[in-house]
Amino acid sequence: MCKMFAGQDPTRYEQVTRRLRLNGQSTSIRLERTFWGILDELADSQGMTTPVFMSKLHSEVLELHGEPKNFASLLRCCCLVYLENNSMNSDQLIAAE
Repeated sequence: MCKMFAGQDPTRYEQVTRRLRLNGQSTSIRLERTFWGILDELADSQGMTTPVFMSKLHSEVLELHGEPKNFASLLRCCCLVYLENNSMNSDQLIAAE
């Protein structure tokens, strides 16, 4: 089983830094390449660019909970929620057939 995980292409977990503006503040965020791909897909599914999506997310988190302690971790968890929701929706479609 571990070979499936250990044998993956190292570029998937390579760290990539992107510079962007979050609510007018210039910042850089470093995430694994795979998470950037998921965030790009997630933003696109919302009809936004990734920087616009992340800025909107940051604003909403500030409003609900205050400044996030680790925004990069929040982004990774957003990716997991997105994948989980897509998986549940796929399962429901299969069950309906």
